[in-house]
Amino acid sequence: MIRLFNVYYPTRTLVLLLCEALLVGGSFLLATAFLIGPDTYIALMYENGILKIVGITILTLLLSYYFDMYEPQRISGRWEMYFRLLLVLSVLSFILAGLVYLFPEIDIGPHVLVVGASILTIALVIWRWAYEWIFGFSVFRERVYVLGGGERARKVVKTLRTRRDAGMEVVGGGAEGAPDGHLQRFAADLRAFCKPKTRIERVIVAMEDRRKSMPLRELLDLRLRGVVIEDASEVIERLLGRLPLDGLNPSALIFTYGFNVKASQQIVRRMVSITVSFIGLAICLPFIPFIILAVRLSSPGPIFFRQTRVGLRGRPFSVYKFRTMRQDAEANGVVWAIKNDPRVTSLGRFMRKTRLDEIPQLWNVLRGEMAFVGPRPERPEFVQWLTEEIPYYDLRHLIRPGITGWAQVRYQYGASLEETKQKLEYDLYYVKHLSLGLDLLIMFETIKTIILRRGAQ
Repeated sequence: MIRLFNVYYPTRTLVLLLCEALLVGGSFLLATAFLIGPDTYIALMYENGILKIVGITILTLLLSYYFDMYEPQRISGRWEMYFRLLLVLSVLSFILAGLVYLFPEIDIGPHVLVVGASILTIALVIWRWAYEWIFGFSVFRERVYVLGGGERARKVVKTLRTRRDAGMEVVGGGAEGAPDGHLQRFAADLRAFCKPKTRIERVIVAMEDRRKSMPLRELLDLRLRGVVIEDASEVIERLLGRLPLDGLNPSALIFTYGFNVKASQQIVRRMVSITVSFIGLAICLPFIPFIILAVRLSSPGPIFFRQTRVGLRGRPFSVYKFRTMRQDAEANGVVWAIKNDPRVTSLGRFMRKTRLDEIPQLWNVLRGEMAFVGPRPERPEFVQWLTEEIPYYDLRHLIRPGITGWAQVRYQYGASLEETKQKLEYDLYYVKHLSLGLDLLIMFETIKTIILRRGAQ
């Protein structure tokens, strides 16, 4: 896997992205050369044809990204992949037709875009089929043995089988009904996989208790033979972008890299948050009167909603939002919001999906109580309980809370203790890998989350 912006991406996914970029550019270059002929050089160099093709390439990749073409775990089968691919090409053709109609100077030449899109359709369909066929060979899959038989091992096996883009094939271990205590069974398995015909490339240690049942001699022998020995938490962290709480202990946090919350870094992040908030307010300002009117007409009660939340280093502050619930939502006391909460108004449900209710929080960012990117602030009534129930929950308060965050773009709305625990794993990953590059990536993915109306309910 390759690390970009402190996030790990499968190598084959980046190969897919790069090849498709070359195919898009090549298709329109070929169409230009075929239709314009001797004047191709003039069209490309003096009439900004190269820049236009680069723009089309970026637009195509963005559409593929928004249709989840680079996230195979969201695609149920091959026919769905081709269906989404045709949708991408259809939307691309529609956008290009509209742009040429409004701005004729965008066109590269007569019929170039039409022929280029036709060539691209054939090329991408063939490429996607070839990609699946080529990477289906065993030589492109890493043989993996999952050392363990408990719940943790089964989760690792499930993750590897779900993430086909990781290129890992589980060839042993992780079997249900094989407790970690069966040292002899694991040792025999590992010795068997030392043979050339059954050789493995990686062992993922996912044992619940390693103190007495770890086959150290066999693992050392494999390590000296070039086999990668890796902890299950590291695999989950790379593949899913979260820091598993199961098996996490203080020593793992002390000796691991990351969790470097530097003052200089926070100053830069603060400047970026202020800049983005000013831009956001400028963009949203024309729509705010209409939102205020809609909230006023949707249900009786105040327009703005004010609530105490826990921020940096556990300090409380008041967060501001447009009201999305009925005025009597907490008439019987503090209640944890749930998925499809019946207290949310019909307008409020739309505003939550589109994040319009969070526009006033830009004021919290300008005041320094929040950052644009960070863990979502929680209510003090729940923080004390969650700190007692979930280990390391207080670590999310090492930085300012944010309007958007890693958990918001990678996970669903947390409406239970278990879901809050999983959201914390994403928050801990963010705190561990804190960087400006990761912040910019989250901002970019937030746009997709809002457009596709994922996450908050």
